[in-house]
Amino acid sequence: MNLLFGTDRVLEKAPLVQCITNFVTVNDCANIILAAGGSPSMACDVREAAEAVEKAGALVCNLGAIEFVDSMLSAGQRANDLGIPVVFDPVAAGGTALRREASAELLRKVRFTAIRGNASEIRALAGEGPRGSGVDAELSDRITEENLPSSCAMVKELAERLGTVIAVSGKIDLVSDGEKVAVLRNGCATMARITGSGCMVTSLIGAFCGASPEEPFAAVCSAMTVMGIAGELSEEKMHLNGTGNATFRNDLIDAVFTMTDGQLSDRARIEIMD
Repeated sequence: MNLLFGTDRVLEKAPLVQCITNFVTVNDCANIILAAGGSPSMACDVREAAEAVEKAGALVCNLGAIEFVDSMLSAGQRANDLGIPVVFDPVAAGGTALRREASAELLRKVRFTAIRGNASEIRALAGEGPRGSGVDAELSDRITEENLPSSCAMVKELAERLGTVIAVSGKIDLVSDGEKVAVLRNGCATMARITGSGCMVTSLIGAFCGASPEEPFAAVCSAMTVMGIAGELSEEKMHLNGTGNATFRNDLIDAVFTMTDGQLSDRARIEIMD
């Protein structure tokens, strides 16, 4: 089963990706979309969000921009009407009552093509109660080889229940469409030492879904794998040159920009579980 495609398809389709995202990561999200070959739009005001999405290939709704939930609802519903993929990043979804209520409302009123979060955020959406440590996953929530079977079952059940592709990012990444689960083992520890790596990969998922809206599972797996490999390449460069996390962030964007199909096929570590 060939699930992966590279940035060449994104470059060919050049989808416009509208991101309603938070002020901490907005620049990095725009740049990672550009690196993959897409075109970013950061229109988030409720007075224009629905109109702006009409020209987009995909919409990304990031709960880090909690003040723009009305914009997400307006743009998300318009995107649904037009058949435009919508991607949700439930940042700190289990952290406060405000975020739990906003997540629940978005899930009720918008059909999401894909949802990507860390383990605590996804477990919160699955109904396992308030979870998380700020925007980070709690240690007890993280996916390990030991809890992999139960984690796969949780993600698969949630994807089936919500009718979407669920992606969990961490040391081990999981992606499920409700029928199968992909276990992805690319990535590196330094990705957790920069701000916005999760928001960036969600934006990248938006670009890949915009380039291939008929294949959301493959699009999510591809975006997650490209980001993981880019992290590995950047960390190797960091160790070689003796640089730090700020240079790593720039190298990460560069690695997505220069990613080849050969790197993708040679380095991808993906396993499909039914």
